[in-house]
This record gives sequence, C-alpha cells and structure tokens, in this order.
Amino acid sequence: MVGLMTTWTLGKVIFPVTLIVGILQHTPILQYIINAIAPLMGIFGLSGEAAIPLVIGNFLNLYAGIGAILTLDLTVKEVFILAMMLSFSHNLLVESTVAAKVGLKIWVILLIRLGLAFISGIVINLMWNGGQEIAQYGFVAQQEEAVVGFFPIILEAVQRGVMGILQLALIVIPLMAAVQFMKELGWLAVFSRWMSPFTRAMGMKENTSTTMAAGLLIGLAYGAGVMIQAVKEDNVSKKDITLAFIFLVSCHAVIEDTLIFIPLGIPVWPLLVIRIITAIVLTITVAFIWKRIDVSKRKEASYEH
Repeated sequence: MVGLMTTWTLGKVIFPVTLIVGILQHTPILQYIINAIAPLMGIFGLSGEAAIPLVIGNFLNLYAGIGAILTLDLTVKEVFILAMMLSFSHNLLVESTVAAKVGLKIWVILLIRLGLAFISGIVINLMWNGGQEIAQYGFVAQQEEAVVGFFPIILEAVQRGVMGILQLALIVIPLMAAVQFMKELGWLAVFSRWMSPFTRAMGMKENTSTTMAAGLLIGLAYGAGVMIQAVKEDNVSKKDITLAFIFLVSCHAVIEDTLIFIPLGIPVWPLLVIRIITAIVLTITVAFIWKRIDVSKRKEASYEH
C-alpha cells in the first residue's frame, strides 16, 4: 500500500514534467536555450556544440545527455568535463520537484547542483592539460526516428510519461516491500548502526541512514519513495533531512550514474571519487556552519533571559 501511495505521489510529479519536456523537445525552445548558452561554453573549456548534451541532460536525464554526447566529435577532456558536470546536475525538473516533496526548497537544490556543475567544469578545465585526443566511444547510440506532427508528438510524450510511472512502480513497490521486511526483521536497525559513524561525522543523527542509503544506491527519483516514508516513520528532523539531501543532490545513484559513463571512453573512477569527496566536504561544511549559527542563537537567547 505504501508503495502504491508513493507511486501515486511521485507519479503526479513525474508524469506532467515528462509530458511537458517531451513536447518541449519538438519545439524550438530547447534550441533557443542551447544557442543562448553556447557562447558561455568556453568558460568550461568546451566547444559551443557541447551546450547540446548539457541542456538535454539537465532537462531530461543522464541517458539523454550521454546519447547527445555520442553524436558529437569531442576530445577526451571535453567528454570528461561534460560527464562531471552532468553527474552533478541532470534531470533537474523531476529530481528537484521530488526533493521538494520531502520538504526542501527547490531553489536550494538548483543552486547546489548547478553551482557544483559549473565549479567542477571550470576547475577541471584549469587543472587538466591533457586529454586532447578525440574520444573513442564504446558504442554508438542508434539515432531515433524523428517524430513529426502534433498528435504523434503528444502521443510520444504521453507514452514517455506513462512509461516513467510504470518504471517507478516496478522499482518503488518491491523496494518498499523489501524495506518493510528489513524493518520487521531488524536489519534496518543493524544497517543504521553501521551507517551511524558516517552520518554522525557529517552532522546527522543515525535515523537518517535509511534516507541516505536509498538515495546513494538508487537515486533521488526512485529513492524518493523510501526517503518520504523514512522521514515520516523515523522522525528525521528538518535539519538532518536538509543535510542528507545536500549530500544526496551532489552524490546519488553512485553505481548506475558511474557505470553509464563507461561507453564514453573516459576514466570513470575519478568521476565517482570527485562526487563522493565533494558531497562529504559540502555536507560537513554546511553542518559546521549550521551548528555555529545554532550555538550563537542559543547564547543570544540565554543573554536575553
């Protein structure tokens, strides 16, 4: 029942977003955005056409972004920079709206993800002088046939939306059942204890461990069901869920998101390591600042009394 309810909650977000983006793809709007940001690509050491995978990956998802990269002749350095930027910010509309369902402000999520993407692009461009050879892709994506006409476009967008919800249901419902079994058998408590030194080091209580595990392993969109439930059942505080999400928006679905970059012919280990280190440093920094602010507020309150 919880799985079905979660699918319904998230489906209400995913379906309209997928529908709108599916229609947008066939309008000049995405092309306008690509043309507008193409001149800025030089900041990241990228050619103007690299704007295409960036925009598509952020509006759609990593698979779409990678599909766009495979159609371009780019250097290894350019592909690595694009992969790094897209691993921080992709599927922004769906994942940000899902994070908002857990109780976070959308602008905070967007600021963190786009900020990390921009900073990582600039830093890698400045620090890495190699990778000038043309990237050799492991496989070439098949070109999808262009959909033409008003009704076929609407139909394709609706199909995508429905498929998105079906995929979600197939993942979320068994997952929720598994989580319930793990709770009843006491496995989640054991897992929370294992995770607790890690969550404590980042300024969170151990009851955030279910949320963290779900996001790390299966991502924001699919893990959101488990997260929403965990926040309800484990009484996770607003501060802890905010810190958990600051970590997770920087670093989620670590296995899948890393493996899908392999066909691009770039080293994927640095991608994973950079994401994890960035997420840890960012979360610890925010937790430290938050703690300092709390302490100074308490001091002020005690002086007033």
